[in-house]
Amino acid sequence: MTGFLNIDKQRGDTSTYVVNRIKGIVRRSLGKTACGHLGTLDPLASGVLPVGIGNATRLFDYFLSKEKRYTARFRFGATTDTLDCEGEVTVGGRIPATGEIESVLPRFVGTIEQYPPKFSARCLGGKRGYELARMGEEFELPPKTVTVKSLVLKGQTAPDEFEFDIVCGGGTYIRSFARDIALALGTQGYTTSLRRTASGPFTEETALQLDELTPDNFENYLIPTDMVVPFPVMDVLDERYYQGVWINVDAEDGQYKIYREGRFYGTGIVEGGVLRPDKKLC
Repeated sequence: MTGFLNIDKQRGDTSTYVVNRIKGIVRRSLGKTACGHLGTLDPLASGVLPVGIGNATRLFDYFLSKEKRYTARFRFGATTDTLDCEGEVTVGGRIPATGEIESVLPRFVGTIEQYPPKFSARCLGGKRGYELARMGEEFELPPKTVTVKSLVLKGQTAPDEFEFDIVCGGGTYIRSFARDIALALGTQGYTTSLRRTASGPFTEETALQLDELTPDNFENYLIPTDMVVPFPVMDVLDERYYQGVWINVDAEDGQYKIYREGRFYGTGIVEGGVLRPDKKLC
């Protein structure tokens, strides 16, 4: 049994809590089975959290780099040490106008350097940022290169709060946008709410509430692994391949979905006319 469950994580739940709940549901039906989420959501964030079941968890690295979409609300004229509403609020700075905000957004689109929030899982000297921050250490996390496809102001939701639609690559820190947009406008800002509306091929329109799942029905919601891997199809008849042998093929370089007698097997990689096994996913 392998595939994905597209879960709508609720605000306040941790990603680990969601996975553990699903492990319990799956275990009661199938016994011990691997389960893992594909891209952490902070407890204060809600939205799309894909969870891999069985061998589908082997695609973690693949989906971690896929495009994500978020709806975020930023408050201006104040900040917190965590850059979200969980931290201690410090009021200070002005509330920018809509036109001012829109004028600086192009600076944050494309391939950019972004400094992670201090309260994050990013490591420095063998310790997580949030560990150093909780100890009161003075430090600065090194910047990372991220890709932002679009950053659009959707409207004003309160006198000091604005809503944004963000499409970005994996590893982007949404809380950093609140800080950095505010700094570009000579003020302060932090994230008041965050929802992931898409993660790769998984969208909120098809996401499930965790409470909908039971040991008797979860298989009905399981998305087959080959349905969400967008590689071309290759039927491989040479049984040596399934023993780990690299074989010659007449195909262009790239990744392929491999089928064995019509059944999905996993992924393979072609380089220079040679096909080698990548991941067994069936």
